[in-house]
Amino acid sequence: MRTRKLMNQINVVPYIDVMLVLLVIFMVTAPMIQTGTVDLPSVADVPQPSAESMFVVIKPDGRLALKVNGGSPERPLSNTELLRELRLALERNPQQTVVVAADKRVQYEKVMDTLNGLRQAGIRKVGLQTQTGQARK
Repeated sequence: MRTRKLMNQINVVPYIDVMLVLLVIFMVTAPMIQTGTVDLPSVADVPQPSAESMFVVIKPDGRLALKVNGGSPERPLSNTELLRELRLALERNPQQTVVVAADKRVQYEKVMDTLNGLRQAGIRKVGLQTQTGQARK
């Protein structure tokens, strides 16, 4: 009887077939997956804030400042001092409007924390300041 010689090669053709089938499946199903789109609003026509508005300024490093629209210089404040000032302003004027002016390099989380603090302070009229100009597409 003859002894069989062992084959020391791997047949890769079935693996290639499987990979090509998987590739075709992914190529067919990928366009069918719907991703959400975000339609950003144009900021070409921005209404001016009222004369009584208070501005909460968020610097690029995350520091907070408060500025009254009447032309006073902005005052750097901590988060608790800012909320105290806004509560006092809300007691004087229950319809107090606040505009948040955040630098574009500020983390989104910092802006959301500030907006949440304004909501907890009782401020109901809050706006976000943008630059007036050509809307980006």
